[in-house]
Amino acid sequence: QVQLVESGGGLVQPGGSLRLSCAASGSIFSRYIIGWYRQAPGKQRELVATITTGGSTNYSDSVKGRFTISRDNAKNSVYLQMNSLKPEDTAVYYCGAKFTPTGSIRAWGQGTQVTVSS
Repeated sequence: QVQLVESGGGLVQPGGSLRLSCAASGSIFSRYIIGWYRQAPGKQRELVATITTGGSTNYSDSVKGRFTISRDNAKNSVYLQMNSLKPEDTAVYYCGAKFTPTGSIRAWGQGTQVTVSS
């Protein structure tokens, strides 16, 4: 079983940037597809971006062109570079691990708060 810990959240002004990190331990990290998800107050958790074991990426339309997901298997980590942040990006961001694209999430991190406000 993999354990995940997110970090890097904070308060940033509109147009600013943040880089989130998801550190894994406890299992063979390279076997997992990792996704970044977010949940704003009063809304359902939504998928932001995913990266496969081979490095293929996918993004939601709302972040495409602004966010970049990457992974470093040697460091058991996945990153989310967020540029041109908007107030509507405000949410708790979670990373999740699964074995297949349509499979269930096997592990969640505890989340990191991102607030975009002037």
